[in-house]
Amino acid sequence: MNTPTDLPFRPRRSGLLFVISAPSGAGKSTLLQGIRHFGDFLYSVSCTTRNPRPGERNGEDYHFLTRAQFEEEIANANLLEYAEVHGNFYGTRKDAIKDHLKNGSDVLVDVDVQGARSIRHCGDAEITSALVDIFLAPPSMEILTQRLHKRGTETPEQLQLRLHNALLEMACWREYQYLIVSGSPEQDQKQFRALMESERLRISRFQKEPQP
Repeated sequence: MNTPTDLPFRPRRSGLLFVISAPSGAGKSTLLQGIRHFGDFLYSVSCTTRNPRPGERNGEDYHFLTRAQFEEEIANANLLEYAEVHGNFYGTRKDAIKDHLKNGSDVLVDVDVQGARSIRHCGDAEITSALVDIFLAPPSMEILTQRLHKRGTETPEQLQLRLHNALLEMACWREYQYLIVSGSPEQDQKQFRALMESERLRISRFQKEPQP
């Protein structure tokens, strides 16, 4: 029985593009923070036209661009997805992600359902073939409401808007390849990591390279 080292080729694969979406309060930030210490994937650094906040570093937290630079990225079709929020643009650069994928590095992108939809329909075969999209859902609207109340960061009007938007976002879960229903932070992390490992082992991900 052959072991991987006995194969007549060196298994090699391109990188995977993990895209995760979740309504506000579903536990996405906790999940991403919990897996940050793993060194086997890269976080996609978004670009934005807003000014840096205290402590933020260009190239680490965001790529801070002028509005003219961002509009040039749009004109050059170099954004997988972008949106204008409160007067500032936010987006995901295509060229950086493609470079990582070609080098065999896995990339994790955190976007909303509209951003995921844009990536899914970008028309770039290198991106879509590498795409693994995941939706993280709260276990119930009651728990989601409790989590948002517990934050204490929104007015009643803002809270109602978040809950309304959460319902709209959760209606899109069938557009994704995978669904994780949030439990404890440990359970979410375990499921997400298992999903990553499973995708990395799919035969269709590998390319055959003859031994020299």
